[in-house]
This record gives sequence, C-alpha cells and structure tokens, in this order.
Amino acid sequence: MCRNIKTLFNFEPPATELEIRDASLQFVRKLSGFTVPSKANEAAFEQAVEEVAASARRLIGAMVTAAEPRNRDVEAAKAKARSAIRFGAPG
Repeated sequence: MCRNIKTLFNFEPPATELEIRDASLQFVRKLSGFTVPSKANEAAFEQAVEEVAASARRLIGAMVTAAEPRNRDVEAAKAKARSAIRFGAPG
C-alpha cells in the first residue's frame, strides 16, 4: 500500500514522535490522494494526521513481543540489499 511507511514497532531505540508523525502523514496523503491539501481541506487533513498518529502511538505502546528489538542499521542494510536485487545495483 504505502511503500514509504516504515515498520515502527520493536526497534531499539523506539520510534520517535517524528517517525510516527511522518508515517501518519504518509498514510493520510495516500488515503486523501493529496500531497498538500487545499486551504479548504487543511484543517481536516491535519486533524486526520493527528488522529492517525495518536492511534499509532497507542498501538505501538500496547503491542508486546518476545522477539529481540530490531536494529535500524541492520534493517536498512537488508532493505538496501532487497532494492539492489529488485532494481539492480546502481552504476
């Protein structure tokens, strides 16, 4: 659905408020079809972003796992390797 929305649960250090807000913004952009809303829709757009972010915070805070926290650098390297396989190595 939204390729730019990254997994935020079970990382060390935990997801930041900025990461949660960015994921929420991307989700609302996808749902609305607008990157930037018109002035007439700006308030509704921002309210939706805040509500999605609040729901995401509650979800992340309520979830439990026995798995070890993931390392952001390791996960980024895995994603880069998958991308290289899918799209070919640059250069």
